[in-house]
Amino acid sequence: MAARKQTAVNPVASLEQQLAQLKAQLAKARAAQAADAGKAVAGLAKDAAKAAAALKAAQSKLAAAAKKKTPGSAKVVAAAKAAVASAKKDATAAKAAVAAAKKEAAAAKAAAKLAAAHDKAVAKAEGAVAKRLKASAKKAAVKTKAAEKKAAAKAKVAAKKAAVKAKAAAKKQAVKAKAAAKKAALKKKVADKKAAVKAKAAAKKAAVKAKAAAKKTAAKAKAAAKKTAVKAKVTAKKPAAKKAPAVKKAPAAKKVVAKKAPAAKKAPAAKKAVAAKKPAGSAPAKRGRKPKAAAPAAV
Repeated sequence: MAARKQTAVNPVASLEQQLAQLKAQLAKARAAQAADAGKAVAGLAKDAAKAAAALKAAQSKLAAAAKKKTPGSAKVVAAAKAAVASAKKDATAAKAAVAAAKKEAAAAKAAAKLAAAHDKAVAKAEGAVAKRLKASAKKAAVKTKAAEKKAAAKAKVAAKKAAVKAKAAAKKQAVKAKAAAKKAALKKKVADKKAAVKAKAAAKKAAVKAKAAAKKTAAKAKAAAKKTAVKAKVTAKKPAAKKAPAVKKAPAAKKVVAKKAPAAKKAPAAKKAVAAKKPAGSAPAKRGRKPKAAAPAAV
């Protein structure tokens, strides 16, 4: 089962409600009291009228008895006097009761009137206070509304200002980032260009070096081939074995000079051709100085 919702009780409002109920009951009680006092006065007035009538009748009997001059008239007069005194006493008491009741009724009526006037004044004062409180609350509400409106406008201006500031900062950051990217791209382009130039120079240098090495190798090969050819030619031109004169020196071999290779370093000079050996049947050379060795070929 769903739990019952408990509403919060305001003790001040509850007491005010009870007080209003008590005030209404008090006003009714005062009105009833005044009405009862009026009724009591009317009843006592009737009793007083009856007592007055009885007194008047007793007085009439006394006067009639006093006129009679008989032996038993004295007793009748005495009894009539006693009845008059009793009736007078009752009439006086009734009259006093009526006066007291009237006084009480007047007091009740005055109290009710005063209470009504008081309640009216209190209601008027409460109405004035409520009116002032209502006006004050209305004024406070207007003031609060104006303050809220002002705060909202201020917040809107602040938000707009912050948005403009953020937009400017973002724009500045974007410009800065764009400049940085442009600078980085330019730097990269320069670096790439420099690297390309360096690579091109290195490739060119390597190509030149390779070309020079190839030329050098070709020149060496050419010189070696030429040298081999010259050697073979010299060997082929050797005469048949003759008896060499003892005094003559061995003829020096012709100098072989290697031609320079184009756009390459100078090739080393070819070695002197080997001197022709003496024929096997020739006589031994005479004693003396040994023949001079062949001079190195000029480069």
